Amino acid sequence: MADLTAAAVEARLFALQSDEELRKHRRYFKFDIDDQPDDNYFIGVRIGEIFKLGKEYSQMPVGEIEKLMESPIHEVRVAAMSIMGQCAKGNKCTPERLAELYELYIRRHDRINNWDLVDLAAYYVVGQYLADKPRDILYKLARSENMCERRTAIVATAHFILKLKQTDDTFKIAEMLLNDPEDLVHKGTGWMLRAAGDVDREKLLDFLNKHSPQMPRVLLRYSIEKLAPDERKHFLSR
Repeated sequence: MADLTAAAVEARLFALQSDEELRKHRRYFKFDIDDQPDDNYFIGVRIGEIFKLGKEYSQMPVGEIEKLMESPIHEVRVAAMSIMGQCAKGNKCTPERLAELYELYIRRHDRINNWDLVDLAAYYVVGQYLADKPRDILYKLARSENMCERRTAIVATAHFILKLKQTDDTFKIAEMLLNDPEDLVHKGTGWMLRAAGDVDREKLLDFLNKHSPQMPRVLLRYSIEKLAPDERKHFLSR
């Protein structure tokens, strides 16, 4: 049985540290290795190794997960979100446990401060928890000044799309985010619109017919990726 503490996970992560991985992270996340801020920095751990830890520690107490979220080390926070996501999608996740994870995610969203952290748990934790509940919180997050909260609002709808075959919230929130100033929000929105189109193609086409002339280019390109070449050409030309 693993020692289900934040300290144990951090020790495992430091044992996996690699300068080569740190260089890969620098190229991918575009930061200066020698000029990382003290409150948010990378040490260089392969993401696949962190996912393995996420499965191993999926039953970690919520209080210990929160300790991981408070770390200034990016990979430690990735581990926290991976633990939450792996637990939420597992067969052992009770409704009570899911509620605890959801409450932690929303309460400590200040520590979910990069797009990759959002994507690890928004679908499995937030979307799954809200599946049979009012979804007002997503509309509140969509209006937030915080970019990651807005990305959570749209990415969480993946559960509604993929598991429930529901797309209404995706299209409504996407409409709210049309004029968002951040490409990372547009990429998340385009990703969800593309997925929603797999469930309801006509709704996606209606959305594009209405909004494509004013959609930011990156949002439009992500949204139309699965359409036929002539359809893509049509919407890009508008």
